[in-house]
Amino acid sequence: MPYRQLKEKTLEMLYRNTHFSKNELDALFTMYRRLVTSAQNAAPTSVIAQPAAKIDGIDQNTFRDVMHNTFDLVTEDVVLDRVWLTWERGVNGGEGALKFEAWARGLSVLLRGTDEEKKSHCFAVYDMNNDGYITRDEMFTLLKNSLLKQPGDEDPDEGVRDLVELVLRKMDIDKDGKLSIEDYKQAVEQEPLLLEAFGQCLPSKRHAAAFIKTLVNK
Repeated sequence: MPYRQLKEKTLEMLYRNTHFSKNELDALFTMYRRLVTSAQNAAPTSVIAQPAAKIDGIDQNTFRDVMHNTFDLVTEDVVLDRVWLTWERGVNGGEGALKFEAWARGLSVLLRGTDEEKKSHCFAVYDMNNDGYITRDEMFTLLKNSLLKQPGDEDPDEGVRDLVELVLRKMDIDKDGKLSIEDYKQAVEQEPLLLEAFGQCLPSKRHAAAFIKTLVNK
């Protein structure tokens, strides 16, 4: 039977390691339990009419729903999948459902993260193979998905490639043909609009504030 109350030890630890108050963490936990229960109830039964194994945590479909409907993160699937994969899962990396601690820490960055936390978050999302760099290929994949194709474009890919070169000229501080975390942070420092250069991976301030207000009013 999953616990219904947030354990004091977990509450203390998250209070120290997130930007939420204890009351907000309690409200988040109530919401988390509701999301998990609702996903479990919606899970199809297996072939032999046995209930499927219960998902203990936030699964990817629930995560997408919350990002779309609550935070209006109507971003490209490729970006949303990366946001999902970068959220902490302990030793398993981006596998399995999100437990409450990972959910709270991830939301803390999304809703109240420092500039430094937000830069690290966006960079991790864009670094698709986790090698510490955003390469031309990764930029191409991310930008190709987020740009609308113009009718009559003979080679839309060419426009994307031009844009990649443009972005590199602007952001590749050490001129090695790819973006390191240092390049990225320095470029965003100089031009804050470049934070989400390769696709939206943070909610707007308005949606973040509206969500936080719901926590306080619970």
